Amino acid sequence: MKVRILGDPVLRKKAQPVTDFAQVRVILEEFKMTMYAEDGVGLAAPQVGMSLRFFGMDDGSGFKMIVNPEIIEHSDEKELGEEGCLSIPGVFADVWRYKWVRVRYQDEHGVYHEELLEGYPARIFQHEYDHLDGVLFIDHLDTKTRTALAQQLKKIMEERRKEMMK
Repeated sequence: MKVRILGDPVLRKKAQPVTDFAQVRVILEEFKMTMYAEDGVGLAAPQVGMSLRFFGMDDGSGFKMIVNPEIIEHSDEKELGEEGCLSIPGVFADVWRYKWVRVRYQDEHGVYHEELLEGYPARIFQHEYDHLDGVLFIDHLDTKTRTALAQQLKKIMEERRKEMMK
């Protein structure tokens, strides 16, 4: 699997719900290996060209497959934390995220789970969840920060275009 880079249209599409869990199980190991090989703590299906609502994450307690996720409740309070993205290599910036989220999702077998996530796990979940709606972490940045990163983002997209033309 190859991680898609900023400028790839699949990263901006709203992903479709998963109905065939066998499809997720078939690619699970390769998906997980891709995330770890890229040194990521999360990887969403659109990032590998699949416009489906699932992602994998590992907050340090082991890999978890998250399918058809929902954020059903969140804190009023937000916290600022640095984020990066495998699809936007080399770019890091502070992003405001909810301190905690109550989530519901299915695993790769279709079994439902509900959890309260706080801090780092909540941040990873929100970042990957955004990918499923075509939202990237840079979309949460203020104008000043985005302007400061504009040249870097442009260079990433130009490199992606050159790679696609090969």
